[in-house]
Amino acid sequence: MFASLQPGQRALRQSLKRGSQTSQNKLGKPTATPTLGWMFQCFMSIHLLTFASFKQISNLSQQRFWIIQFFGAPCRKYYLLC
Repeated sequence: MFASLQPGQRALRQSLKRGSQTSQNKLGKPTATPTLGWMFQCFMSIHLLTFASFKQISNLSQQRFWIIQFFGAPCRKYYLLC
């Protein structure tokens, strides 16, 4: 595992634990210990669209929206959610 992913992955797992929540793994089964790499893959199809200085996020599904709540405020800001 890449050393740079470890702090982020740990923070994600701790956030899930605090909320007594799980996320889906690659097989669609619930897990309390998802990998950060898998979470990043879940967000690969999200895009920022800009029309006449109006910004909008496309492909932000309910599942992706739910996952974002377990990341910090900077992540939510990145996806225009705060």
